Amino acid sequence: MRFNTRRDFLRTTAAAGASAAALPLARGAATSTGSTERTPMRASVMAYSFHGLLEQGRMDIFGFLETCKYRFHLDAADLWNGFLRSTDEAYLKQIREELDERELVVPNLAVDRAHVWVDDPAQRQKQYETALAHLKAGVTLGARFVRIDAGQCGKNEKEWTPEAFDHIVKRYREYAQFAHDHGFRAGAEVHWGPESWWPNMQKLYKAVNHPGFGICCHISGFQGTKAEVDAADREIAPWVVHTHIDWTVTEGALVEKMNNLRNAGYQGYYSVEHHSAKAEYAETAIQLAKVRAVLQSWRTGGTGKDSYSEEAHS
Repeated sequence: MRFNTRRDFLRTTAAAGASAAALPLARGAATSTGSTERTPMRASVMAYSFHGLLEQGRMDIFGFLETCKYRFHLDAADLWNGFLRSTDEAYLKQIREELDERELVVPNLAVDRAHVWVDDPAQRQKQYETALAHLKAGVTLGARFVRIDAGQCGKNEKEWTPEAFDHIVKRYREYAQFAHDHGFRAGAEVHWGPESWWPNMQKLYKAVNHPGFGICCHISGFQGTKAEVDAADREIAPWVVHTHIDWTVTEGALVEKMNNLRNAGYQGYYSVEHHSAKAEYAETAIQLAKVRAVLQSWRTGGTGKDSYSEEAHS
Protein backbone atom coordinates (compact mmCIF):
# COMPACT_ATOMS: atom_id res chain seq x y z
CA MET A 1 0.00 0.00 0.00
CA ARG A 2 1.30 3.47 -0.90
CA PHE A 3 0.66 6.67 1.07
CA ASN A 4 0.61 10.12 -0.53
CA THR A 5 1.25 12.00 2.70
CA ARG A 6 2.35 11.40 6.27
CA ARG A 7 -1.21 12.05 7.40
CA ASP A 8 -2.51 9.32 5.07
CA PHE A 9 -0.07 6.93 6.71
CA LEU A 10 -0.94 8.04 10.24
CA ARG A 11 -4.66 7.93 9.54
CA THR A 12 -4.44 4.38 8.20
CA THR A 13 -2.14 3.00 10.88
CA ALA A 14 -4.04 4.75 13.68
CA ALA A 15 -7.30 3.30 12.41
CA ALA A 16 -5.79 -0.17 12.24
CA GLY A 17 -4.39 0.15 15.75
CA ALA A 18 -7.67 1.45 17.12
CA SER A 19 -9.55 -1.43 15.48
CA ALA A 20 -7.20 -3.98 16.97
CA ALA A 21 -7.39 -2.37 20.40
CA ALA A 22 -11.15 -2.23 20.24
CA LEU A 23 -11.62 -5.96 19.68
CA PRO A 24 -11.09 -7.15 23.28
CA LEU A 25 -13.06 -4.17 24.58
CA ALA A 26 -15.97 -4.97 22.33
CA ARG A 27 -15.90 -8.60 23.43
CA GLY A 28 -15.80 -7.47 27.06
CA ALA A 29 -18.80 -5.24 26.50
CA ALA A 30 -20.71 -8.06 24.88
CA THR A 31 -19.93 -10.38 27.78
CA SER A 32 -20.86 -7.97 30.55
CA THR A 33 -23.89 -6.28 28.97
CA GLY A 34 -25.16 -8.85 26.48
CA SER A 35 -24.69 -6.41 23.61
CA THR A 36 -21.84 -5.22 21.41
CA GLU A 37 -23.26 -1.68 21.32
CA ARG A 38 -20.73 0.75 22.79
CA THR A 39 -21.15 4.18 24.30
CA PRO A 40 -19.00 6.83 22.57
CA MET A 41 -15.89 7.80 24.53
CA ARG A 42 -16.83 11.46 25.06
CA ALA A 43 -13.48 12.67 26.40
CA SER A 44 -11.69 15.84 25.35
CA VAL A 45 -8.90 18.19 26.36
CA MET A 46 -9.29 21.94 26.85
CA ALA A 47 -6.73 23.90 24.80
CA TYR A 48 -5.86 26.05 27.83
CA SER A 49 -4.12 22.95 29.19
CA PHE A 50 -1.21 23.93 26.92
CA HIS A 51 -1.06 27.66 27.61
CA GLY A 52 2.53 27.24 28.79
CA LEU A 53 3.62 25.77 25.45
CA LEU A 54 1.63 28.45 23.65
CA GLU A 55 3.41 31.22 25.56
CA GLN A 56 6.77 29.63 24.78
CA GLY A 57 5.97 29.51 21.05
CA ARG A 58 6.10 25.70 21.10
CA MET A 59 2.47 25.06 20.17
CA ASP A 60 -0.13 26.79 18.00
CA ILE A 61 -3.74 25.93 17.19
CA PHE A 62 -2.69 23.45 14.52
CA GLY A 63 -0.25 21.74 16.86
CA PHE A 64 -3.05 21.48 19.38
CA LEU A 65 -5.26 19.72 16.83
CA GLU A 66 -2.41 17.30 16.06
CA THR A 67 -2.03 16.66 19.78
CA CYS A 68 -5.73 15.89 20.21
CA LYS A 69 -5.86 13.55 17.23
CA TYR A 70 -2.53 11.76 17.16
CA ARG A 71 -1.08 12.01 20.67
CA PHE A 72 -4.30 11.53 22.63
CA HIS A 73 -6.38 9.79 19.94
CA LEU A 74 -9.44 11.94 20.60
CA ASP A 75 -12.37 12.75 18.35
CA ALA A 76 -12.82 16.24 19.82
CA ALA A 77 -10.86 19.46 20.33
CA ASP A 78 -12.04 21.77 23.14
CA LEU A 79 -10.92 25.20 21.92
CA TRP A 80 -9.83 28.34 23.78
CA ASN A 81 -9.61 31.69 22.02
CA GLY A 82 -6.15 32.29 23.45
CA PHE A 83 -4.97 30.00 20.63
CA LEU A 84 -6.75 31.97 17.90
CA ARG A 85 -4.65 34.58 16.13
CA SER A 86 -7.78 36.39 14.98
CA THR A 87 -11.45 35.94 14.11
CA ASP A 88 -10.79 36.60 10.43
CA GLU A 89 -13.05 34.35 8.39
CA ALA A 90 -10.32 33.08 6.06
CA TYR A 91 -8.14 32.09 9.03
CA LEU A 92 -11.05 30.38 10.80
CA LYS A 93 -11.85 28.43 7.64
CA GLN A 94 -8.27 27.11 7.62
CA ILE A 95 -8.79 25.83 11.17
CA ARG A 96 -12.12 24.30 10.19
CA GLU A 97 -10.48 22.49 7.28
CA GLU A 98 -7.86 21.05 9.64
CA LEU A 99 -10.60 20.01 12.09
CA ASP A 100 -12.51 18.27 9.32
CA GLU A 101 -9.39 16.55 7.98
CA ARG A 102 -8.81 15.05 11.42
CA GLU A 103 -12.52 14.32 11.94
CA LEU A 104 -12.52 16.37 15.14
CA VAL A 105 -15.65 17.96 16.59
CA VAL A 106 -15.54 21.14 18.69
CA PRO A 107 -17.60 20.59 21.85
CA ASN A 108 -16.74 24.05 23.15
CA LEU A 109 -15.12 27.35 22.26
CA ALA A 110 -14.11 29.12 25.49
CA VAL A 111 -13.89 32.88 24.99
CA ASP A 112 -11.87 35.02 27.40
CA ARG A 113 -11.80 38.85 27.52
CA ALA A 114 -15.35 39.07 26.21
CA HIS A 115 -17.24 38.90 29.52
CA VAL A 116 -20.61 40.61 29.44
CA TRP A 117 -20.26 43.08 32.29
CA VAL A 118 -17.45 45.46 33.10
CA ASP A 119 -18.13 48.78 34.80
CA ASP A 120 -16.57 50.97 32.10
CA PRO A 121 -19.14 51.44 29.25
CA ALA A 122 -16.49 51.79 26.52
CA GLN A 123 -14.76 48.59 27.60
CA ARG A 124 -18.13 46.86 27.89
CA GLN A 125 -18.92 47.77 24.27
CA LYS A 126 -15.52 46.52 23.11
CA GLN A 127 -16.04 43.20 24.87
CA TYR A 128 -19.54 42.94 23.39
CA GLU A 129 -18.03 43.26 19.92
CA THR A 130 -15.46 40.59 20.82
CA ALA A 131 -18.25 38.28 21.98
CA LEU A 132 -20.19 38.74 18.73
CA ALA A 133 -17.08 38.01 16.69
CA HIS A 134 -16.49 34.78 18.58
CA LEU A 135 -20.11 33.70 18.28
CA LYS A 136 -19.68 34.01 14.52
CA ALA A 137 -16.40 32.11 14.86
CA GLY A 138 -18.35 29.37 16.62
CA VAL A 139 -20.48 28.98 13.50
CA THR A 140 -17.45 28.65 11.22
CA LEU A 141 -15.66 26.25 13.54
CA GLY A 142 -18.74 24.11 14.15
CA ALA A 143 -18.68 24.65 17.92
CA ARG A 144 -21.44 23.00 19.91
CA PHE A 145 -21.16 25.53 22.73
CA VAL A 146 -19.56 28.97 23.05
CA ARG A 147 -18.61 30.04 26.57
CA ILE A 148 -18.65 33.75 27.39
CA ASP A 149 -18.27 34.76 31.04
CA ALA A 150 -20.74 37.07 32.78
CA GLY A 151 -18.15 39.32 34.46
CA GLN A 152 -18.35 41.15 37.76
CA CYS A 153 -18.95 44.60 39.24
CA GLY A 154 -15.67 46.19 40.25
CA LYS A 155 -14.07 44.20 43.04
CA ASN A 156 -17.36 42.66 44.15
CA GLU A 157 -16.84 38.98 43.41
CA LYS A 158 -20.01 37.74 45.11
CA GLU A 159 -22.93 39.48 43.43
CA TRP A 160 -24.03 41.64 40.51
CA THR A 161 -25.79 44.96 40.92
CA PRO A 162 -29.39 45.06 39.57
CA GLU A 163 -28.18 47.14 36.61
CA ALA A 164 -25.42 44.68 35.79
CA PHE A 165 -27.66 41.66 36.18
CA ASP A 166 -30.33 43.07 33.85
CA HIS A 167 -27.68 43.83 31.24
CA ILE A 168 -26.11 40.37 31.59
CA VAL A 169 -29.48 38.67 31.13
CA LYS A 170 -30.25 40.80 28.07
CA ARG A 171 -26.95 39.97 26.43
CA TYR A 172 -27.16 36.26 27.18
CA ARG A 173 -30.61 36.13 25.62
CA GLU A 174 -29.17 37.77 22.54
CA TYR A 175 -26.24 35.35 22.44
CA ALA A 176 -28.51 32.37 23.10
CA GLN A 177 -30.84 33.36 20.26
CA PHE A 178 -27.92 33.68 17.83
CA ALA A 179 -26.60 30.29 18.94
CA HIS A 180 -30.04 28.68 18.73
CA ASP A 181 -30.51 30.04 15.20
CA HIS A 182 -27.20 28.45 14.17
CA GLY A 183 -27.57 25.06 15.84
CA PHE A 184 -25.48 25.41 18.99
CA ARG A 185 -25.69 26.94 22.46
CA ALA A 186 -23.96 29.78 24.27
CA GLY A 187 -23.67 30.69 27.92
CA ALA A 188 -21.74 31.12 31.12
CA GLU A 189 -19.26 29.03 33.08
CA VAL A 190 -18.80 28.25 36.75
CA HIS A 191 -15.56 30.19 36.52
CA TRP A 192 -14.91 33.42 38.44
CA GLY A 193 -16.64 36.30 40.17
CA PRO A 194 -20.39 35.94 40.90
CA GLU A 195 -20.57 32.95 38.51
CA SER A 196 -18.78 30.89 41.15
CA TRP A 197 -21.65 31.25 43.64
CA TRP A 198 -24.42 28.71 43.06
CA PRO A 199 -27.37 31.01 43.99
CA ASN A 200 -26.19 33.47 41.32
CA MET A 201 -26.01 30.80 38.63
CA GLN A 202 -29.48 29.59 39.55
CA LYS A 203 -30.81 33.12 39.30
CA LEU A 204 -29.04 33.72 35.98
CA TYR A 205 -30.16 30.49 34.32
CA LYS A 206 -33.78 31.00 35.31
CA ALA A 207 -33.76 34.65 34.23
CA VAL A 208 -32.29 33.98 30.77
CA ASN A 209 -34.76 31.11 30.25
CA HIS A 210 -33.78 30.34 26.65
CA PRO A 211 -33.23 26.98 24.90
CA GLY A 212 -30.03 28.32 23.33
CA PHE A 213 -28.51 29.06 26.74
CA GLY A 214 -26.37 26.61 28.67
CA ILE A 215 -23.71 26.36 31.33
CA CYS A 216 -20.19 25.02 31.30
CA CYS A 217 -19.49 23.58 34.73
CA HIS A 218 -15.90 23.85 35.87
CA ILE A 219 -16.48 21.00 38.30
CA SER A 220 -16.17 22.01 41.95
CA GLY A 221 -15.43 25.58 40.88
CA PHE A 222 -18.09 26.94 43.22
CA GLN A 223 -17.34 28.98 46.31
CA GLY A 224 -18.54 27.75 49.70
CA THR A 225 -18.06 24.88 52.10
CA LYS A 226 -17.34 21.40 50.78
CA ALA A 227 -20.94 20.40 51.45
CA GLU A 228 -22.20 23.47 49.57
CA VAL A 229 -19.90 22.83 46.62
CA ASP A 230 -20.89 19.15 46.44
CA ALA A 231 -24.57 20.09 46.51
CA ALA A 232 -24.08 22.72 43.80
CA ASP A 233 -22.27 20.22 41.55
CA ARG A 234 -25.23 17.85 41.86
CA GLU A 235 -27.94 20.46 41.44
CA ILE A 236 -26.46 22.18 38.42
CA ALA A 237 -25.95 18.93 36.49
CA PRO A 238 -29.23 19.06 34.48
CA TRP A 239 -28.26 22.47 33.07
CA VAL A 240 -24.71 21.58 32.05
CA VAL A 241 -23.84 21.39 28.34
CA HIS A 242 -20.05 21.24 28.72
CA THR A 243 -17.63 20.65 31.57
CA HIS A 244 -14.02 21.22 32.60
CA ILE A 245 -12.28 18.84 34.98
CA ASP A 246 -9.11 20.07 36.68
CA TRP A 247 -6.25 18.22 38.38
CA THR A 248 -7.78 18.43 41.85
CA VAL A 249 -10.96 16.72 40.70
CA THR A 250 -9.15 13.99 38.76
CA GLU A 251 -7.09 13.29 41.88
CA GLY A 252 -10.15 13.34 44.13
CA ALA A 253 -13.89 12.81 43.74
CA LEU A 254 -13.78 12.26 39.98
CA VAL A 255 -16.16 9.29 39.87
CA GLU A 256 -18.75 11.02 42.04
CA LYS A 257 -18.59 14.22 40.00
CA MET A 258 -18.81 12.45 36.65
CA ASN A 259 -21.71 10.35 37.88
CA ASN A 260 -23.56 13.53 38.88
CA LEU A 261 -23.59 14.46 35.20
CA ARG A 262 -24.29 10.99 33.91
CA ASN A 263 -27.25 10.56 36.26
CA ALA A 264 -28.67 13.86 34.99
CA GLY A 265 -28.56 12.63 31.39
CA TYR A 266 -25.54 14.71 30.37
CA GLN A 267 -24.71 14.29 26.67
CA GLY A 268 -21.64 16.51 26.40
CA TYR A 269 -17.93 15.84 26.58
CA TYR A 270 -15.93 15.26 29.76
CA SER A 271 -13.10 17.69 29.11
CA VAL A 272 -9.94 17.87 31.19
CA GLU A 273 -8.24 21.18 31.84
CA HIS A 274 -4.69 21.45 33.14
CA HIS A 275 -3.38 24.64 34.72
CA SER A 276 0.23 24.30 35.90
CA ALA A 277 1.97 25.28 32.61
CA LYS A 278 4.54 22.58 33.46
CA ALA A 279 4.97 19.11 31.94
CA GLU A 280 1.72 19.77 30.12
CA TYR A 281 1.77 16.75 27.81
CA ALA A 282 2.44 14.30 30.63
CA GLU A 283 0.18 15.80 33.28
CA THR A 284 -2.72 16.36 30.91
CA ALA A 285 -2.34 12.74 29.81
CA ILE A 286 -2.68 11.63 33.45
CA GLN A 287 -5.93 13.56 33.85
CA LEU A 288 -7.27 12.28 30.55
CA ALA A 289 -6.43 8.67 31.42
CA LYS A 290 -8.42 8.89 34.64
CA VAL A 291 -11.45 10.32 32.88
CA ARG A 292 -11.21 7.64 30.21
CA ALA A 293 -11.03 4.95 32.89
CA VAL A 294 -14.40 6.04 34.24
CA LEU A 295 -15.91 6.21 30.76
CA GLN A 296 -14.58 2.75 29.95
CA SER A 297 -16.10 1.41 33.15
CA TRP A 298 -19.47 2.82 32.12
CA ARG A 299 -19.09 1.23 28.69
CA THR A 300 -18.81 -2.20 30.22
CA GLY A 301 -21.63 -1.84 32.71
CA GLY A 302 -19.66 -0.48 35.67
CA THR A 303 -20.24 2.55 37.86
CA GLY A 304 -16.80 4.04 37.42
CA LYS A 305 -15.70 3.13 40.93
CA ASP A 306 -14.32 -0.21 39.78
CA SER A 307 -11.72 1.70 37.75
CA TYR A 308 -10.12 2.80 41.02
CA SER A 309 -10.52 -0.34 43.11
CA GLU A 310 -7.44 -2.17 44.38
CA GLU A 311 -8.66 -5.32 42.58
CA ALA A 312 -8.65 -3.48 39.24
CA HIS A 313 -4.99 -2.54 39.68
CA SER A 314 -3.65 -5.68 41.35
